[in-house]
Amino acid sequence: MARRHALIRRLPAVETLGCTSVICSDKTGTLTRDEMTVRRVWVAGRTWDVEGSGYEPAGRFLVDGVATAPTPELEQFLQAAILASDAQLREGDNGWLVTGDPTEAALVVAALKAGIDREALNAVPRIQEIPFTSGNKAHDHPPPNRGRNGCVHQAHRKWSFPTAERGSVRTGTSARQRRPLRNCWASPGPSLKTRSGACGLDEAGRRAQHGTTRHDPPRARRHDRPAPTRGPRAIALCERAGIRPVMITGDHPLTAEAVARELGLLRHGRVAVGADLDAMDDDRLNREVGGIDVYARVSPAHKLRVVTALQAGHHIVAMTGDGVNDAPALKKADIGVAMGLTGTDVTKEAADMTLTDDNFASIVAAVEEGRGVFDNVKKYLMYLLSSNIGEIGLMVGAVLAGLPLPLTAVQILYVNLATDGLPALALAVDPAEPDLMSRRPRSGRTGIFTRPVVTLMAAGGAWSTIMNLGLFVWLLNTGRSLQQAMAMVFVTLVLIELLKAYNFRSDRHSAFTRPLANKWLNLAVFWEAALLAAMIYVPPLQQALGTFPLSVTDWATAIGLALTVTPVLELVKWMVRRGWFGEGAAASPVPVGPRSN
Repeated sequence: MARRHALIRRLPAVETLGCTSVICSDKTGTLTRDEMTVRRVWVAGRTWDVEGSGYEPAGRFLVDGVATAPTPELEQFLQAAILASDAQLREGDNGWLVTGDPTEAALVVAALKAGIDREALNAVPRIQEIPFTSGNKAHDHPPPNRGRNGCVHQAHRKWSFPTAERGSVRTGTSARQRRPLRNCWASPGPSLKTRSGACGLDEAGRRAQHGTTRHDPPRARRHDRPAPTRGPRAIALCERAGIRPVMITGDHPLTAEAVARELGLLRHGRVAVGADLDAMDDDRLNREVGGIDVYARVSPAHKLRVVTALQAGHHIVAMTGDGVNDAPALKKADIGVAMGLTGTDVTKEAADMTLTDDNFASIVAAVEEGRGVFDNVKKYLMYLLSSNIGEIGLMVGAVLAGLPLPLTAVQILYVNLATDGLPALALAVDPAEPDLMSRRPRSGRTGIFTRPVVTLMAAGGAWSTIMNLGLFVWLLNTGRSLQQAMAMVFVTLVLIELLKAYNFRSDRHSAFTRPLANKWLNLAVFWEAALLAAMIYVPPLQQALGTFPLSVTDWATAIGLALTVTPVLELVKWMVRRGWFGEGAAASPVPVGPRSN
């Protein structure tokens, strides 16, 4: 999991990950790259489209789709944007990097695309600064005034439009903000994020007003693994696995909706805002939470209510968070996921898992690993217990039939320590099954020993008992000595268990599906087969184990009987796939629609 950017703080969380049915994720930096890009600028009555994505300062300015050189008004606006920003841009080994706020970085990159000399502007002294706050919604450099030697101090401001909607402006947005806002929203665009403005004041205090729209592109995972884990593909993988991805963000609902549609997340549900949640009581929220795919303008308290409502519908919920106030929601969730890059120490302590790359796709990868770990634990236990059932059944059957014991104590010890040990360990690292992420999430109340699993173990153990006990009786009745009969049973039992290791690589798929995919199992079986040959033909080992050299007929008999276990287990798996023993192990397609509560 660490290689896939997920650090597990609590070991039981690995099992819970395999049961996850809902992933509640923040948008910025998790579903998107948290790299703002200026896409449209309105200056002096003209709208400019800006090419490029991310922080690379490369792209043209377009007017009506035609590349156009920046005008003095556009350059003045971008200069004001740089002077009112603190972000720094530099080129690193893996691309362009920024220090500071991503929104300010977007303005700096847009200015560099226009050919503005950032270094020259850095020489302009900053006299005073009024920071951006949620109250003033602006970042100010105070009005112009004459300093010493009669110099004019230029003021620059950038502000946000927190109450804007596409095609209209709500009450509360000032008249001077409406015009640039409408121009910036005039034509359809991608997931345009925060609407903002910037302006400069001349010596007389006259304001030159402009606006921008910015885009935060969906996140694409690094090429660390060929699995389909890039943004939209990770969403699609979730739905194929029966997992509902839900976006919870503090951004504007239009922004959240646009990003959700671009990612393919908003397909069946609706968008709800914090005010909608405030208007619902708990019972109504419990009823409607299954139909909401995007939550916008929410607070940490809303996150806690959403998690509680989902859990009331018997969902296993994974919740992401990075701020101190997110800690209650992370503690309440079945899997709390903290951001390793941007998360606070409080959220990391409250979380069960930390993402080292703050990527939604890493959550999906962790769920896949969690399912794989649970499956491998199940394979390990199925194999060992089925082998023990066969051994116990052989010994008990011989005693009940009044026969001599078919194995010596040393032979039983060797089978348990050597034959079972290495193949079982190899099954614990078995590659994931092809349909691992095409199954419904396992219920948290469902354990390993479902009816299909118990049936498969019992069938394998019972058939081993029948074959070995029947062989033992036949050998004694044909005049073989007790030592020869015990040696033949020992060899047959070892071969049956080595073959069963391949059969128990899945409780539903055929053993002939990718039969040699587990290289560690192949090595373990080869090693055990070599040891078995040594037990048969090396004199000191013959004496210790009570064996003797087998003839070709003896080998053919032992191998033939051992091979019969495969069709028996294949028949049981065929019945399991058709639901004869319940649907606990049946792999069925999952619907992509929202889950009902």
